[in-house]
Amino acid sequence: MTAIAPLDSWLREAEARVDAATLAPVTEQIGCVESVADGIALVSGLPDVRLDELVRFEHGQVGYATTLDRDLLGCVLLDDPTGLKAGHQVHGSGEVVRVPVGPSLLGRTIDPLGRPLDGGAPIESGAYEPIERPAPSIIDRDLVSEPLQTGILVLDSMFALGRGQRELIIGNRAIGKTAIAIDCIINQKFSDIVCVYVAIGQKSSTVKRAIQAIQAHGAPERCIFVVAGASASPGLQWIAPFAAFTIAEYFRDRGQHALVAIDDLTKHAATHREIALLTRQPPGREAYPGDVFYVHARLLERAAKLSKAAGGGSLTALPIAELDGGNLSAYIPTNLISITDGQIVLDARLFHEGHKPAVDVGTSVSRVGGKTQAPALREAAHALRLDYAQFLELEMFTRFGGVTDTQVKDKIARGRHIRSILAQPQYSPVRLADEVALVTALQTGILDRVALDDIARFRTELSSWIDKEAKEAVAAIERTGELDDPQRAAMTAALTGLAAKCARPRADRI
Repeated sequence: MTAIAPLDSWLREAEARVDAATLAPVTEQIGCVESVADGIALVSGLPDVRLDELVRFEHGQVGYATTLDRDLLGCVLLDDPTGLKAGHQVHGSGEVVRVPVGPSLLGRTIDPLGRPLDGGAPIESGAYEPIERPAPSIIDRDLVSEPLQTGILVLDSMFALGRGQRELIIGNRAIGKTAIAIDCIINQKFSDIVCVYVAIGQKSSTVKRAIQAIQAHGAPERCIFVVAGASASPGLQWIAPFAAFTIAEYFRDRGQHALVAIDDLTKHAATHREIALLTRQPPGREAYPGDVFYVHARLLERAAKLSKAAGGGSLTALPIAELDGGNLSAYIPTNLISITDGQIVLDARLFHEGHKPAVDVGTSVSRVGGKTQAPALREAAHALRLDYAQFLELEMFTRFGGVTDTQVKDKIARGRHIRSILAQPQYSPVRLADEVALVTALQTGILDRVALDDIARFRTELSSWIDKEAKEAVAAIERTGELDDPQRAAMTAALTGLAAKCARPRADRI
């Protein structure tokens, strides 16, 4: 009898569960993999799957539908296709591709689906957002008026950037494009900007160096690294920049400020063309939805400065693109130049001559420019670009013969001082007060008494010197970005004293 009682109890509980169950017909569509190759799976049997819908395969892989034909779906795989074969089952999810967002991602290295790549614990996020989101409407945007300090003197003084701007960094291969983006991220160490660095199709060693540089010199606890390396599937590489923007928009939409560096969109365009060809979509200009111009435009339009009514946050984009032989008129460069608010063009000749960062001041431009520049720096640097451009032309002209005109000699000597000041080591961003001091010393002629060989000493001692000799001026610049007349006079006096300390007799060489 003791053995029968538990059995009766179990039967009564089972009957109660059956009585309480709601019985209704359930239908489920199950597709079948027809073929798998090059990161693309052709699937049959899922007529209700929509464009860009996430699909799940039998062994756990995921992908998204990119072509909808009468009998077949073209699905781009987001996972390693190893083990996936024809005949395996496929299920639609009814969802689009989403990525985790929120503060839990800060300091982490993840793939475009939010899976950790740094060996840490899985990302615990209570919110997931679609990687494709509409750009803010015009009514929700505000003027780009707040400065984004890069810490790179040649940029902050001549091509100032603003929060909410899209500034293209473009140049030949291996001449410092990524270095500019990394230095800009490092310079946000003491700012309120959250930085997202996204690597697309880069070698693992290159990505590792970039992350280590930020960890060593910046504030990695306020950075997020989204990596779809060269070994990642084409699908992951394609969604990487969209996922990074969604992650950054979480902070922007909450009134904070974010910066996204995209390294790089040339490889992203190549991945887009690869996927288009594999799925038999037209990859050229005539196919508007499939055109890479439309892809990059809808991506970069998501960068914006929001109005106060929309929270006042900002999302700044620094896309990187690679030139082929310095050809700025190629298809991808002209696309990106027309989409963005300016471009920083790097010159291979300047780079190989040792002028780093190798910014070409003749072709670079910021269409926001002085509107976001700190007033003290704008006042000091108002003629710097013109003076430097004139020097470069004079230097080119005088290479073919001697110069006897004293005025030309003076301009060339001063131009060499400008070039010396604009040269800057990597991972060494300059604070705003030092930038104002350096440009002021140039434009007032204070540096004319310092030999070129002593410029490095002048720069090394500058910060501590003006902190001691022009304390109020430094505090005013860091607090408001402005200088009144007494503070400006104190700064000039301090710079004159430092120049006298570093000065020694020098001979102008033409």
